[in-house]
Amino acid sequence: MLKIFQNLKNLFLNNIGVRQTIVKNTFWLVLGEVSVRVLGFILAVYIIRMLGATEYGKFIFAFSFVSIMAIFSDLGIIDVFTREFSRSRENEKKFDSIFTLEIILCALVLTATFIISSFITKDLLIRRIMWILIVYVLSANLFSMTFIFLRARQKMEYEAAIKIFHAVVNAIVVLFIIFNIPSAVNLSYGYMFSNLAVMCFVLLLFNVLFHRLSLKWERKSLDILKISWPLSLGFTVSWIYISISSVMLGFFGLIIENGWYSAASKIALVAIVPADLIIRSFYPALSNFFVSSKQNLQKVWEYLMELMILLALPIIAGGIALSGSIIRFFYGPNFGPSVLALQLLIFVAGISFINYPYSVILIVSDHQKRNFGLIIAGAVLNIILNFLFIPVFGFYGVIISTIISCFVVLASTIFLSRKLALIKSFNKNLLKTALISLFSSLVMYSVISLKFISGLNVIFVFGIGVLVYGLLLLVFYRIIFPEKLLIFKKLK
Repeated sequence: MLKIFQNLKNLFLNNIGVRQTIVKNTFWLVLGEVSVRVLGFILAVYIIRMLGATEYGKFIFAFSFVSIMAIFSDLGIIDVFTREFSRSRENEKKFDSIFTLEIILCALVLTATFIISSFITKDLLIRRIMWILIVYVLSANLFSMTFIFLRARQKMEYEAAIKIFHAVVNAIVVLFIIFNIPSAVNLSYGYMFSNLAVMCFVLLLFNVLFHRLSLKWERKSLDILKISWPLSLGFTVSWIYISISSVMLGFFGLIIENGWYSAASKIALVAIVPADLIIRSFYPALSNFFVSSKQNLQKVWEYLMELMILLALPIIAGGIALSGSIIRFFYGPNFGPSVLALQLLIFVAGISFINYPYSVILIVSDHQKRNFGLIIAGAVLNIILNFLFIPVFGFYGVIISTIISCFVVLASTIFLSRKLALIKSFNKNLLKTALISLFSSLVMYSVISLKFISGLNVIFVFGIGVLVYGLLLLVFYRIIFPEKLLIFKKLK
């Protein structure tokens, strides 16, 4: 028994070899991310149910605005310095100047939020919520700076523990508030104070165990922003368009509609989580093969695209079929208008799945500035279309705008990757994969739409859909190209 315990400790807590360390880090990152996402989604469901569409609409309007503002407090610093610290322990000496730079950026964003919020809304209550929530978001950014150290030293178990601890503290405080003194303002205070407490605890622990913190300013710290800013939007950007749309609804005074829209968008964003995790898992391999082997780069990219296709089509089909049951199950009958919103947003999720492989190949090939430009162009187009469509179609107009913007960005990203000859973007095998997935998705849709099945609990219906789709895929893959299941064994 003691030997088993020691083996598990070595596997999940110690860095012994390259493969074991990768497995260990992947396990902790997935555990941390999934735990946080699941707990956050459950918490969001309770919040929406307790606050209702109006109060939640105010909260999500403010939160969407500060989420966009918070982008400027990070600007890709964590990703870039994780790479630099991984290359040499000597670079860890720069941490204090980096941390100081982050504090300065947070102060600038805090000031800008106070100023810009007055132009976004004239409602003093909503502006107050924005001011509270920006402190919540920025405090999270500050203690997330410790992840640079932890990732560089490949101690992802600490990062996972911090994320889970953060999520649990938030959940305890927020649940107490929404069950006792529910309101958008009180909810904002709950998030802010819980984050400040977590920030103090994490920074204190980091100061004791890893690195003694101090403030240090170096002018050359600004140079890193020239490299990092194109990565500030990350790999998965659907949440940016969704956040912009939420801000636009609030700007037009559609607060209740914002609550309906955001309730649907929470579920759509959960559907994107698998793509986020897969992309981050493939990113190191793609980066390596871009330098070492163009042949393996193409193979790995095709495998990534296969996974995205195999996920995108059933999510669209299943989302359309189950949207009504999902909304009623999580939010109750008062969120009926969210059903169509969810069906439309599921298309956004599907488009995003297909876009990610093209986007990530631009980043690994050092064309991150062009990728950033496409994202910003899509955001600008989204804003323009919102001004045109919201007065005509109401809150459905923001979803139409988002779908059009995502399609334009996808087409532009594909065109750019083909023009730069980074990869062969499509072939017969990917076409076969798409046809297999499409057929399997349609069969799955037909099965879960049957009356005696659709009337069951949505969790059971979801399980039946996954089973039908999975069995059909297994049959088709064994018949048409079974070697695809073993593709990585061919990589040297």
